[in-house]
Amino acid sequence: MKDKKLYMIGNAHLDPVWLWQWQEGFQEAKATFRSALDRMKESEDFIFTSSSAAMYEWIENNEPAMFEEIRARIKEGRWNIVGGWWIQPDCNIPGGESFVRQGLYGQRYFKEKFGVTAKVGYNVDSFGHNAMLPQILKKSGMDYYVMMRPMPNEKGLPSRLFWWQSDDGSKVLTFRIMFEYLSWGKDLENHVRRCLGEFKEPLNDLMLFYGVGNHGGGPTKENIESIRRLNQEPDLPKLEFATPDRYFKDMEASGLDFPVVHDDLQHHASGCYAAHSGIKQWNRQAENRLIAAEKFSALASWITGQPYPEEFTRAWKNVLFNQFHDILAGTSLEPAYEDARYLFGEAMAIADRSLNYAVQSLSWNIGIEQDETMRPIVVFNPHAWSSKVNVELEIGGIKDNSVLVDDTGKPVPFQTVKSQAAARGRYRLSFMAELPPLGYRVYKLFLESASLKPVGEPITASDLVLENSRLRLEFDKDTGFIKSLRDKRVDHEVLRGEGARPVVIDDTSDTWSHDVLHFNRTAGQFKAVRVQRIEHGPVKSVIRVVSEYGSSRLVQDFAMYPDRDQIDVRVTVDWREKFKMLKLVFPVNCVFSRHTYEIPYGTIEREHNGEEEPGQSWVDYTGIVPGSNRVYGLSLMNDAKYSYSIHNKELALTVLRSPIYAHHDPYVPEADGEYAFTDQGIQQFNYSLLPHEEGWEQAGTVRRAAELNCKPVAIIETYHEGKLPQTDSYLSVDRDNIIVSAVKKAEDNDDLILRVYETDKKATTAEISLPKWERSIRADFKPSEIKTFRVPADKSLPVTETSLLEWDL
Repeated sequence: MKDKKLYMIGNAHLDPVWLWQWQEGFQEAKATFRSALDRMKESEDFIFTSSSAAMYEWIENNEPAMFEEIRARIKEGRWNIVGGWWIQPDCNIPGGESFVRQGLYGQRYFKEKFGVTAKVGYNVDSFGHNAMLPQILKKSGMDYYVMMRPMPNEKGLPSRLFWWQSDDGSKVLTFRIMFEYLSWGKDLENHVRRCLGEFKEPLNDLMLFYGVGNHGGGPTKENIESIRRLNQEPDLPKLEFATPDRYFKDMEASGLDFPVVHDDLQHHASGCYAAHSGIKQWNRQAENRLIAAEKFSALASWITGQPYPEEFTRAWKNVLFNQFHDILAGTSLEPAYEDARYLFGEAMAIADRSLNYAVQSLSWNIGIEQDETMRPIVVFNPHAWSSKVNVELEIGGIKDNSVLVDDTGKPVPFQTVKSQAAARGRYRLSFMAELPPLGYRVYKLFLESASLKPVGEPITASDLVLENSRLRLEFDKDTGFIKSLRDKRVDHEVLRGEGARPVVIDDTSDTWSHDVLHFNRTAGQFKAVRVQRIEHGPVKSVIRVVSEYGSSRLVQDFAMYPDRDQIDVRVTVDWREKFKMLKLVFPVNCVFSRHTYEIPYGTIEREHNGEEEPGQSWVDYTGIVPGSNRVYGLSLMNDAKYSYSIHNKELALTVLRSPIYAHHDPYVPEADGEYAFTDQGIQQFNYSLLPHEEGWEQAGTVRRAAELNCKPVAIIETYHEGKLPQTDSYLSVDRDNIIVSAVKKAEDNDDLILRVYETDKKATTAEISLPKWERSIRADFKPSEIKTFRVPADKSLPVTETSLLEWDL
């Protein structure tokens, strides 16, 4: 066996939050790092491997002497930095930009504090890994990856060691850990011997991870002594203190040909995609608010001189910490979510304050003529494409003869909808804004107008039917289900069978749903108690469906517009059930279908086998209209959920689950025990239905979903002189499949950083224009490629492409 080798990786998997709160994780990080340093003093050949910049920042701020010891051991080469990210996050639910920021803040921290960056990506306990990670890792300075889940019983892989490849061709050499990322006993003989069957020719070298873990601890004296003793056993492979870096470099140098895996790595604990609706929604909201705030703060810093907030870094670090896999997955104990809410709250407060400073800095500098009968409304578009979206804002003083016009004086249809205030004199104004790319437009509300008349005609709407020129939506008065959704232009019934409906599922699994792939044991359905039209005007008409199940209540407000092929739904759930799941089910009337899910900065197609699948803000079901050759589909978009399933031509959005908090199989709850259950009470979110001809690519699903998740910002202004025009655009792209996802100030100076990615898996040449600064970027994109550009504040310097870390390529 001495021709084989086990690279012994001393580590301490430490969940900063799980069955304990972060304060306990904080203390354990200090205890674990102290233990590792003590082992180094005792054993000159011992090497320690550790990740997660957040924990190093804890040590730096709270135990600076120990931090200096760690710095010296890193310089010596005996303390190995891996991971390169702020924390070990859930690797399905964070958005694409969040994965970029994990590396941006993690790698730059390691470089600043220790003079090194991680070469090995490291997420040993995450519950699945999205297919875009190889590209994100590679462009964050990491050529290798270590993971453990899914395990062999959950996904077959061709080898323990393989090339993992993204759609753009990026590859990272990836190792799947054997059995566990930790060791339980003091002596490692059993830990070593159970791995002997894992050697498969020609791979005669493997990594074995040892050290007490989960709550920290790390390698023990007995662990280290047993490694020396086991090295004398003739029937065991050679055991060598090592690092993942050393292992991967040796394997690359070996000349062996490793297989390529081009796929995501799923499924483990598929209940986590829906567990704890609150943490999922806060994450989506915080990501979008920060991204919008950065865009307008960066633009305002160049246009008006508004200072760019330094506190964005703290806000992002809060979000990144909350993306730790046991927090964002919904598997921690209940008090941990109070802590998470505080961190998200701080992040969103920073984002809201910064966004307000930025947009009001811009709006105050717009030249708006004086007219005491007029209220100017400046609407900002956070997206780099022309956008037509519904805008609503609270306002006072609207009269029966009030009129809304755009910046050219053209009347715009509007209506008042129910105000958020139950007080006289307050109204909620609703209108469709047509906005320029990443810019703004001024609308003017004339409170009393004798010369102008309101414009616009409402759609056909009753208590059971909404119908515009394109779509007809009909409800069943007894069940409240969508009875019919017909595309009149192509004469196609989008849904089939009993129509779209909310379904309650029995779900007695633990918080993770260990070893559960399908949630399909129907417990019952909601029954309508009221179906009625509640809004009707030239902007939109709304039917409200109120239904009940057990002690729970579901309110869905379905909105249709005169000139949009999209149906928007506002959902309020008051959930009082236990060991149950709620799905919204849409039976799609297509054959020969393909099913596409948004994943972080990309997409993936999956089988319709009924398994619970992670996705970002949209999923699409496209196929052939039965009895024809027409391609048709339905995109389902939302602003808070991440869990979907498709089976028997039914597309389902998982709204919530209600297991016990932090319930881990095989613990069996007491039949008469008192437990805290997740997702009890009221929650609200939005989803949209986008029926479309051809594919989701032609339907513009990516952009529509982005508009749903990151809405325009409306400011009620006043009249004043200003140097800025009443409508303007600062950034645009000439290709629909190229998305500018982030605009921010560079980390090291006042340059602008642009993050741009391709959405449709096709090679594309695009031009990105910043007309106010006479800048134009022409770039070639591989399928699903992410690019980062630096636009210098000094116009004499050229635009350059950088890594995701904002370092030169």
